[in-house]
Amino acid sequence: MAFLQIAQIGHPVLRQPTREVEKEELETPAFQGFIDDLIDTMREARGAGLAANQVYRSVRVCVIEVHNNPRYPYKPNIPLTVLVNPKLTPIGNETFENFEGCLSVPDMRGVVRRHAELRIQALDRQGNRIDRTVRGITAGTFQHECDHLDGMLFLDRVHDTRTLCTWKEFARHHEQAFADKVRAIVNQYGS
Repeated sequence: MAFLQIAQIGHPVLRQPTREVEKEELETPAFQGFIDDLIDTMREARGAGLAANQVYRSVRVCVIEVHNNPRYPYKPNIPLTVLVNPKLTPIGNETFENFEGCLSVPDMRGVVRRHAELRIQALDRQGNRIDRTVRGITAGTFQHECDHLDGMLFLDRVHDTRTLCTWKEFARHHEQAFADKVRAIVNQYGS
């Protein structure tokens, strides 16, 4: 188990699109060890997800997991998911506003618009095909992590910079209203 250093906003690795992973590379013990380290780092940092380029590896892999996360007490649980070479396709035109933060943008939150329903196509860590649909807040989490793999940060999607705030001010002025909004989204979409 190794905890990897997380790149911070301003480092060029966060702004470069990542390369796809070949199945032969994915199957190597070294790459499987990297995925384990990525998961351990996400959990240690209490993130809802972590992309490979956030730990200085420019490969198209991200991990997602939410399980009673104290950093995001209002988020629905998501079982550990490893996505290799993910492709997201919006289903329909419905969107919602999501208050997001990022391990690579410390102490900052802001509102972004996310698709309410997505088709996810990817490989899992064993190279098996994933083809599933996610909705609601969970869909927002998947979009956030996959944006990283395209060299984008949530800040790029903030349309109203007046929504930007620190974590402390989010907790003080916005968290309760957002938690209520999350409950409504979860009731509507089931996640």
